[in-house]
Amino acid sequence: MASAAQRRIKSISYAKYGYMFIAPFFLVYCFFQIWPLIQTFILSFQGNGADAGTFVGFDNYATILFGSGEGMGRRAKAMQDLFLTSFKNTLILWVGNFIPQILLSLLLAVWFTDSKLHIPGVGFFKVVMYLPNIITAVSVAALFMRFISNSQLSAVNTLLMLNGGDPVSFEASAVWSRGIVMFIQTWLWFGNTMIMMMSGIMGINPSLFEAAAIDGASSGQVLRKVTLPLLRPMVVYTLITSMIGGLQMFDVPQILTNGKGDPMRSSMTLIMYLNNHLYSKNYGMSGALSVMLFIITGILSLIVFKFSNGKQDK
Repeated sequence: MASAAQRRIKSISYAKYGYMFIAPFFLVYCFFQIWPLIQTFILSFQGNGADAGTFVGFDNYATILFGSGEGMGRRAKAMQDLFLTSFKNTLILWVGNFIPQILLSLLLAVWFTDSKLHIPGVGFFKVVMYLPNIITAVSVAALFMRFISNSQLSAVNTLLMLNGGDPVSFEASAVWSRGIVMFIQTWLWFGNTMIMMMSGIMGINPSLFEAAAIDGASSGQVLRKVTLPLLRPMVVYTLITSMIGGLQMFDVPQILTNGKGDPMRSSMTLIMYLNNHLYSKNYGMSGALSVMLFIITGILSLIVFKFSNGKQDK
């Protein structure tokens, strides 16, 4: 029969030490994430400028969504139009960089993981293609400003003029402005997406590829019938994370257009619009925009997740 001391030893619980180790993370998360989120939600119901701190209800949301607001007049309609324009621009810029990014990443991931190709220096190529991801977007945008800008001293215009061509006004064209932002975003992130696709492909059972090869399947059939269906969870994860990052796109178009989104605000994103309100100390409007961006991101993520689950169940 066990003594009282032995029973006490057996009843010792070490669970408290686990809570002690994870406590710092939750404290930091609550202080820097949860509390600012709550404060943003509270700010969205308060006034702007001289009315800061005054409860105004849903006036900020009404101004953004419907162009109506107490005492706002035409300014409310202009703010609604600019919000819709910024939202449309954000979606265009995100879709325009995500589609080539995912296609290029998938292609490279399939090539680099195909044991039949025996591509030399795969490790070197992976490192080189991932390198842009560790460079800050601000630095990349500043670098591209030296290569492509309206100035005749930019690298591209200098080469054109040396070869008898005319300088190009890149910043005066909405197509060029958006195209440059899309290219930079694709170049920055395709290496990271490629590594993720490679990890997903390497997690697939090799016997499935061997069975497909024995059955005489071509490379295209293996990609369509084996790789892509089994890679769907990774593609969905990449789609959702890219969408969240795309809706928060800020630094590249901010630097390239000096915060104006020119020409004609064709490159102004939602976060740039939000930043303008913060600069003008319209904290109530900024809070409402932040909450709406949070809701839009959540809704779009749920739609993608639901759609992908439905496709997978079939």
